[in-house]
Amino acid sequence: MEGIEQLAERLLESLPDYVWDGRSLPVPIEDIADTHLGLLVRDVEDLSRAPGAPRELGLSGLLLPDRREIWVDASEGAEWPARRRFTIAHEVGHWQLHRTADDGLFCRASDGESDDDGAIEREANEFAAALLMPATLMREHYAECRDFEEMKRRFHSSSAAMGRRLHAVIPRKPR
Repeated sequence: MEGIEQLAERLLESLPDYVWDGRSLPVPIEDIADTHLGLLVRDVEDLSRAPGAPRELGLSGLLLPDRREIWVDASEGAEWPARRRFTIAHEVGHWQLHRTADDGLFCRASDGESDDDGAIEREANEFAAALLMPATLMREHYAECRDFEEMKRRFHSSSAAMGRRLHAVIPRKPR
């Protein structure tokens, strides 16, 4: 199977210019989900109301493939817009990588890496990071500014996501 990074790059390359020109930041994740993939993004107050959703877990987002919908926790999204963007990209990752027939995919606020779902959650996170922060653009912008806060601003990213992505795509210099 093709690598997750390459799958995200291929999706970005497939976008028509009216969705994204391949250079502008931040990457327009809602337009990619809606206009290109036909996935309605809905901000929902209570994600536990989704058909089949686990009641005991706090959810950040979920994918309902049979409805072609991504549900995002409305209050979390309002408080942390960069987190909302990552959640949408994460669910797009599930759409591209893990979707099966009518099964919904429910994503916890923590990615549950200790259970069997941990691998698919890590894959969706990796896909989301590659989609929102393409490696080529990360390298170009980092070479230009070398400022963590500015990188977060340009890519409209959280500190956690930006930190992980920088470590993944910027080679460390030997000391």
